[in-house]
Amino acid sequence: MYRRHLLSAALCASVLLSWHAHAQDPSNWPTKPVRMLVGSAPGGGTDAMARAVADRLAPLLKQPVLVENRPGVSNTMAVDVTAKSTDGHTMVMGVVTAHAIAPHLLKLGYDNNKDLVPVAFVGSVPNVLIVGNSVSANSLTELVSMAKKKPSQINFASSGTGSTQHIAAEMFKDAAGINITHVPYKGSSAALVDLVSGQVQMSFDTMPSVIGQIKTGKLRALAVTSPQRNAQLPQVPTMAEAGLPNVEISAWYGIYMPASTPKAVQQKVHDEVNKVIAMPETKTRLEAVGAELRPMTQADFATYHLAEYKRFGDIIRKNNIKLD
Repeated sequence: MYRRHLLSAALCASVLLSWHAHAQDPSNWPTKPVRMLVGSAPGGGTDAMARAVADRLAPLLKQPVLVENRPGVSNTMAVDVTAKSTDGHTMVMGVVTAHAIAPHLLKLGYDNNKDLVPVAFVGSVPNVLIVGNSVSANSLTELVSMAKKKPSQINFASSGTGSTQHIAAEMFKDAAGINITHVPYKGSSAALVDLVSGQVQMSFDTMPSVIGQIKTGKLRALAVTSPQRNAQLPQVPTMAEAGLPNVEISAWYGIYMPASTPKAVQQKVHDEVNKVIAMPETKTRLEAVGAELRPMTQADFATYHLAEYKRFGDIIRKNNIKLD
């Protein structure tokens, strides 16, 4: 009887160890639904990129990919949760705001360059200088002239302090020699409501957030901040073409995971995300909102992450940008 109990206990222990090893084997990942956190509210550019990827990624991973919005603090709330997660099934749709800008402006509860790892680059979109229909300016030159006549009276909206919208507008102020007033919101959706209604006059929002309102005539685009014109708005000049060559900024997006994530899992996510962005339906969906999809190796994404971190640090110091 005693030997039988020993054999039974040994068999149970063996089964549990086998199950635990199977669960921990990266080749079996994911073993439960995956969370994809988003640092902005539903309806913004980051949210649009995340949902376009998550919808197609779930069948490839054979588990649900649940998009979870955690807006606030320049997109860093979602990154903070991801950096500190230990469930092995959490990722974040990273954005330039959180990973290249906010670390120079905020005291974060995690190390941006050590606690997270860049896994899969998705693409980038230009910011667009837009004005509401209550603004009479029809060109960048006219807007600058108006701002000089009304110092501090023109308000610009952003999706939050330290966002690309905020940084682009600060660069614009410096390059044009004007004084305009920052009005930060918790995400693009709320900002655009006030922009359309005339509560604020202008913004440098990202293309996915505003392309619909531009095409329906609710907002007017005066310039894009990319080096070249965007295929969705071919009639809209670049900032350089409009007369301000030193205002160039784009929002980029990519999947980040906790640094503790096994290399094999990182590689799997990288490979599957790249399959998703190569799908014709994904390309059509994202290019329709002005996105430029740029597949990268994971090593290239890591190099790009560090280069952008340095570039925006230099921009912030040069323009003496600080939180309000």
